[in-house]
Amino acid sequence: MAQKTVKIVILISLAIIIGFSCINKEKQKRAIDDQIEKLGYPQIKFDTTYFDFGTLVQGESVAHTFKFINTGKADLLILDAFSTCGCTVPDYSKKHIPPGEEGRIEVVFNSLGKTGMQYKTVTLKLNTEIEKKTITIKANVIVKNV
Repeated sequence: MAQKTVKIVILISLAIIIGFSCINKEKQKRAIDDQIEKLGYPQIKFDTTYFDFGTLVQGESVAHTFKFINTGKADLLILDAFSTCGCTVPDYSKKHIPPGEEGRIEVVFNSLGKTGMQYKTVTLKLNTEIEKKTITIKANVIVKNV
């Protein structure tokens, strides 16, 4: 009986935590929407949205930093950044980027278990008028002869 009570308490606690998390995200979204309504959308402008690592030996891990600037009139916010492959991991700032300021997104590619030409994308969810933006990396992965 005590175990059942503990499980119920844990489930209720998790539900409360998830609920507060959703409330905070909703408040943040409302604040962003209010700013956009007053000032207009932020705009993201990259130096480039494509990077070629060249030839890598299988197992190498490499990184590239994509640079961008907020050319809009409201704060830019990257809401999420993700890849469909676990071998490609983006790291980005969760802070607001004011108009005229620069930001960076580092993309790490791990070639372990990969061979041949690899094209990987990272999708960004943004608070811009176009809500998604994609950046791409490329690498030719070879197996080193021993």
